[in-house]
Amino acid sequence: MITFLAGIGILILGYFVWGKVAEKIFAPDERLTPACASPDGVERVPLSKKRNMLLQLLNIAGMGPIVGVALGMKFGAIVFLLLPVGNVIGGAIHDYYIGMISARNNGTDVPTLMEKFFGRRVSGLFMVLASVCLVLVVTTFTNIPAQFIQTLIPLGSWVLTAAVIAIFLYYIFSTLYPIDKIIGRMYPFIGGLLILITAAVCIACIPYAGLIPDVVMTPEGIAAAFTAHPDGQPLIPMLFITIACGILSGFHATQSPIVARTMQSEKDGRKIFYGMMIAEGIIAMIWAAVTSILFALEPEMLASSNGNLIISTAVAVALPAVLASLSLVVFIFLAVTSGDTALRVLRTSAADFLKIDQTSAKLRVLVLLPLVFLITGLLIWSNLSPTGYAVLWNYFAWFNQLIASCALLLATAYLASKAKPYLITAVPGTIILFMCISYIVWVSPAHLAGAPLGLGLPLAVSYVVAAVLSVIFCAGAVLTGRRLRCNPKFSADAPATYADES
Repeated sequence: MITFLAGIGILILGYFVWGKVAEKIFAPDERLTPACASPDGVERVPLSKKRNMLLQLLNIAGMGPIVGVALGMKFGAIVFLLLPVGNVIGGAIHDYYIGMISARNNGTDVPTLMEKFFGRRVSGLFMVLASVCLVLVVTTFTNIPAQFIQTLIPLGSWVLTAAVIAIFLYYIFSTLYPIDKIIGRMYPFIGGLLILITAAVCIACIPYAGLIPDVVMTPEGIAAAFTAHPDGQPLIPMLFITIACGILSGFHATQSPIVARTMQSEKDGRKIFYGMMIAEGIIAMIWAAVTSILFALEPEMLASSNGNLIISTAVAVALPAVLASLSLVVFIFLAVTSGDTALRVLRTSAADFLKIDQTSAKLRVLVLLPLVFLITGLLIWSNLSPTGYAVLWNYFAWFNQLIASCALLLATAYLASKAKPYLITAVPGTIILFMCISYIVWVSPAHLAGAPLGLGLPLAVSYVVAAVLSVIFCAGAVLTGRRLRCNPKFSADAPATYADES
């Protein structure tokens, strides 16, 4: 319990200390935001600070900080320390800088920012990575809420099929409509439900507080924490791939520009981007505590690799029947909020990359159609194949963190191009890139049952390869930023517009 409380303290202190440092380095000012400088009635629509905070929370949270930590808690109490530290110096920094850099560039998506700083080829590669990740998000977050609906309405397999079709149709309509018409109105309500359910779970856990484990702060205890997983998974890199959203998530890099286009003041950025990632970290910590209680009461659940089953069982154990059912409804909403914004970003990113204006409804449909056909095919395959969903999720986790590392290196180049302290993004960027490279060099079905295909090399070799490559890529981002700083034609920010000029 002490380790859990220490982790919550780290998150809160991190917002007021490290968040202030991040804000001071970026230096938000009085320039007009995209919603105020160039409103388009579709994506760049001014929304209030409170609405943007809840919109950002729902965009980035979804089921990640719930299902992810349910699986991550198999690593034991060390999660209560690594999650908040990673969140404060990695995840929240990632979300803040990507959101603010996007705002400074008229709400541009990350692939277009990559082109600005690293060129068309690198941007094209990143576009492929981001698109694969987002397609997997839309597919998996169509299946997840459909499975929860089938749990609530156990009337046969037709319920799952009908739910998949209904959810995907909603995604299509949602991404075609202006952001303030559906997402801007619905998300604050869902955000409130998430907070209420999480608070209820927190209160319900109080009688079981003694079951929440602590890290034994001795050399032997810390060493044991690194080998606690029942399947023998190495904590590095597996924990940082498993708990994507609570610590750091590249999916957030695709979502933050959505809110960057709707906020009305740059000075709201720390509360919207950094603050909401801290809030997600607190939510993740609470659900991690719930899961740890479940594992203490029902140790056999440690053998399950189904995050949905673990969480469903946890709420059934911790909450009265009515609240447990309400929790499943909230989980459905959370998964849907990830899927619909992922499809929206797929459309806007593809349109930005291909230079297709999106103010016309016909052009939005034109960009969306091929994506709909692709995702429909994946949905059919993943629901017909008994292992389809698991395969999709394994690949998503790695692509997700690789995107996060690329986004942090982009922020590093941005800061270096402006002669600002870039270590605040370079250090977490290098660390998560190390995790991604070491994972793909080591992972294979031989090393980890059901894992995606990797190089399958020994773990020690993967660490060496990852250390060398991650440092090289980070140095490349710094050098790119410095080179751009010397180019008189380059500007890291779009031309500023102020209220007294308009």
